[in-house]
Amino acid sequence: MLTKNEIFETVEMIKDQNLDVRTLTLSLSLFDCISDDKKKCADKVYHKIVKTAGKLVETGNILAAEYGVPIVNKRVAVTPVSLIGAASGGFIEIARALDKAAKEIGIDFIGGYSALIEKGITPAEDAFLHSVAEAISSTEKVCSSVNVASTRAGINMDAVVRAGAMIKQLAESTKKQNGIACAKFVVFCNAVPDNPFMAGAFTGTGEADAALNVGVSGPGVVEKTVRNLPHADFAALAEAIKRTAFKITRAGSLIGAEAAKRLGVQFGIVDLSLAPTPKLGDSVAHILEAMGLERVGTHGTTAALALLNDAVKKGGVMASPAVGGLSGAFIPVSEDAGFINAVRAGAITIDKLEAMTSVCSVGLDMLAVPGDTSAATISAIIADECAIGMVNHKTTAVRIIPVPGKTVGDEAEFGGLLGTAPVMAAHSAKSDAFIQRGGRIPAPLHSYRN
Repeated sequence: MLTKNEIFETVEMIKDQNLDVRTLTLSLSLFDCISDDKKKCADKVYHKIVKTAGKLVETGNILAAEYGVPIVNKRVAVTPVSLIGAASGGFIEIARALDKAAKEIGIDFIGGYSALIEKGITPAEDAFLHSVAEAISSTEKVCSSVNVASTRAGINMDAVVRAGAMIKQLAESTKKQNGIACAKFVVFCNAVPDNPFMAGAFTGTGEADAALNVGVSGPGVVEKTVRNLPHADFAALAEAIKRTAFKITRAGSLIGAEAAKRLGVQFGIVDLSLAPTPKLGDSVAHILEAMGLERVGTHGTTAALALLNDAVKKGGVMASPAVGGLSGAFIPVSEDAGFINAVRAGAITIDKLEAMTSVCSVGLDMLAVPGDTSAATISAIIADECAIGMVNHKTTAVRIIPVPGKTVGDEAEFGGLLGTAPVMAAHSAKSDAFIQRGGRIPAPLHSYRN
């Protein structure tokens, strides 16, 4: 039973500390939409999404009113389109069907314009990769991802090279909007099949036909917890964060299970990820500073983030048997007021962010670099991040924006939750000869566990 104090505490979390359900994401299999006819396949995709997810937004709004918890985003994630469109080759037609369906049902984004190419690229996947720039730049709500590495397969460097070139294409295709199409494209190592957060959400091949996944976020709540313990040792601090994460996860699990019931689908997972926004009081960087760092990025930052990420995961696992997705702390530069200020002050560099990604939930996220950064340099950044994920058995990712016409010190405004990205310096020494070797970087020895 909840005590009166705990009820008041939860109300305060919602009212003053930005606690919210960041997303209700309906995970939807499209395998029954496969056809060798482009139009038939696209039509099946459109109709299945509209039929199954048609009440997602309405259900989310009703639950938000009933429980008094803001539900910020409603989204859909589908089976990787590289698989669904392989028989027909109608990838662009499917992208348009996804966008049309998303607009019809009123959701924020739809994810799954994706390919899993960590070990090789089939002819169909090659055609899919060629379609990504057009598909993403010509639609409003479609998000894309590629998984180019895993602990078991190693790093597909041919795919990494392709990803770097694709990012440059996406930036150029939306150069009048600061390359914003890049914000809808993620390159993964060890991508998870039940991630509810965009832009990397897709429905894995082992998932149910339809399932409701929920993403809960509360950086402001955790920051308040840390600030209330200015003299606690690290064990006590970790315990307090675990308890807070427990409460947040329970709220998300309750709402997610009820949403699934009302939609008539399976309840999937709760992803407790501290996903920041540019709003005041909604910053992961400020949590780390509340631990005693004068500014995020200084020495001790990686250790502080490791403590935070671990405590959040442990608290979430205690609260629900269905914790999944990514769960932990995100560090998207443009979406976090604390990180934005740290970059402006010179306290955060790409190298420091890379070190932090070894202990956070995902990786280099919403990172802006000069528009003239080469595709080879972007591919090298992706390769480094994949190496961290591959060796450490964790998910890592890169969402990077070479902002056309911008250079170091400039800023790119994306608006809304995407925020403002200060343009950061990449290393000037070239990696071209390394990247051009191609092939596959082998999996580490400890990946062989059978």
